[in-house]
Amino acid sequence: MNQYHFKQSFSADPALSNKLFDLLENTFPGLSSLAECGRKLGASWETASTPFIRFHDDIAITHVGVLEIPMQIMGQRLTVGGVHAVATRAEFRRRGYYRQVMEEVLEYCNQHYETLVLTTLQPEFYLPFGFRIVEEHIFKVKCDSTGSADGLRTLNFADIKDFTLLHRLLETRTPVSNIVGVVKEKPLFCVNEGSRPLYYAEDLDLIACMEIEDSRLHLFDLVATQTYSLNEILARIPQPIAEVVIYFSPERLDVKDVQPFPHEFDETVLMVRGKFAAEREKFMLPRSARC
Repeated sequence: MNQYHFKQSFSADPALSNKLFDLLENTFPGLSSLAECGRKLGASWETASTPFIRFHDDIAITHVGVLEIPMQIMGQRLTVGGVHAVATRAEFRRRGYYRQVMEEVLEYCNQHYETLVLTTLQPEFYLPFGFRIVEEHIFKVKCDSTGSADGLRTLNFADIKDFTLLHRLLETRTPVSNIVGVVKEKPLFCVNEGSRPLYYAEDLDLIACMEIEDSRLHLFDLVATQTYSLNEILARIPQPIAEVVIYFSPERLDVKDVQPFPHEFDETVLMVRGKFAAEREKFMLPRSARC
């Protein structure tokens, strides 16, 4: 007999996804379109997330989702539980429903994961459940890249070749950092990055999640089967770059004179429950893996 009252199954209930996203779209406008983007990239929300939902009649009123995130933390591979898409309909708040669902989620997670992570604008909702805030950092590097070569192209997922190479690299990637990095993860990446331009360096067989603002490069993630230096990546960007802002620990990029700065990504904080070996290190959970 299933001991979990709120644990649901997308495969057992074909209508469940629509009921859930009716709730989530109220709380996180635009999330449905991001999830649809993930589905089109072959990494569906429904195959990745375990939903815990409380219903009122046939309406989903509270949801807490659990994902599995394969990570490398301080050089060790482990599967971390990611708590995500936490939502309660406004008219049903302050009735204890969220607490009931979260307590069941934690009972479930205690059987499966030593570590849980989440990112949030409202850490006060999670502190009572044993989550703690872990400080994150960005890293800034001055440089004088002249932009002499055009070694990048934008991936086009209407082309089966680009679709295939994305999946190949996500399946075989090396972690972007040994302090906190991600391996063999698709659903979060496809939801977080699939609606943004992704740049591919053919000769390096590398996908870069990045944005350029004037002469400043914002580097969010790198997906490749081996490590490359920052200079090798800069050499393929066809415009001058005077500063790089790196949103993950850059110890594998072979950079000098890098300056770390405490940073809240999009005003969110990282929260952790359980073991977390990188707690006293300077790092950031990459944008592609934030849940």
